[in-house]
Amino acid sequence: MPKLPPIEKLPLALRKNIRDEWDNKKSDLEQKLSDTLATPWTVDVNPNQLYAYAEEGYAKESLGSCIAEYINGAMYRLKEFKDNAGEDGLKELNTICYAHVITIDLDDACRFLYCGADVHEGKLRILFAPRKLGTNIDYALDREVLLKALNEAPTPASDDAAVLNFAARSDISKEYDPKAEDIRAQIANILSKPDIKLGLNFEDTFSRLREASKTNKADFRSDWDGLLGSFTRLYFEGLVYQLKYQKFHEDELLREGFHEAVEKGEIAFRIVDTLKYDSYCECEIEDGILYLQCTAKTWGANPDNAAQGLVDRL
Repeated sequence: MPKLPPIEKLPLALRKNIRDEWDNKKSDLEQKLSDTLATPWTVDVNPNQLYAYAEEGYAKESLGSCIAEYINGAMYRLKEFKDNAGEDGLKELNTICYAHVITIDLDDACRFLYCGADVHEGKLRILFAPRKLGTNIDYALDREVLLKALNEAPTPASDDAAVLNFAARSDISKEYDPKAEDIRAQIANILSKPDIKLGLNFEDTFSRLREASKTNKADFRSDWDGLLGSFTRLYFEGLVYQLKYQKFHEDELLREGFHEAVEKGEIAFRIVDTLKYDSYCECEIEDGILYLQCTAKTWGANPDNAAQGLVDRL
């Protein structure tokens, strides 16, 4: 459905509804929205434009009430998002939606059955399907819809294809970063090497997994990007398990062999094209670095076993 021009003059009864139920409440709703999102936000809607798409029923007869309900529904969903994503997630949303504006527009690309959302030029757009203005209002910013909109939004910082999307950054922030130092400290204690480093290749991992997801969409889990931090952490936690199981904490000779082979004192995770020693994951020492590695196809499978051949590599 092509976009329509705005209606020049609205019926008197409708103008009254817009004044009473939207115009008079807009400032209060914007303040509540700004309070929820912890930064000033505004609402930019054109009732005359929206009325061009209104058919019989709610939107046609009570457009002002309809607009207010869209914004109230959006606020509820955004509060739900904030409660789940925390301060880091809220900061991400405000960065991605850098215009700090909510608007309502036609889904002219027909992406949604009733309603949905996207981010366009830094604005968070509530989208309604053709002939569906006012239908399923409360679901326009449903959690999965909002997350998808944030994931697919252009990243203001860079156009580089390897830049992590919202789901990846959020999972790293929640599932990897808070636990990384404790894992590193456990490894350092077992190996008697206080300055051991965990090398991060999140951008490379993201890039390789994204390419694999495009190539093998039917066989690749759709939530891969939202597990980037979680699964990377599991590989390092698996190393802790293997170091203890193989008695590195009790055997000075094993520790000495480790330090000689892993001379750079760094352990990293990476995605490789093929594996040499195992079907799911393995470890390899290269240029003085210990790599825990898997292929894109086996990513996340048996992470506890990645370092089971460590002594053989030494």
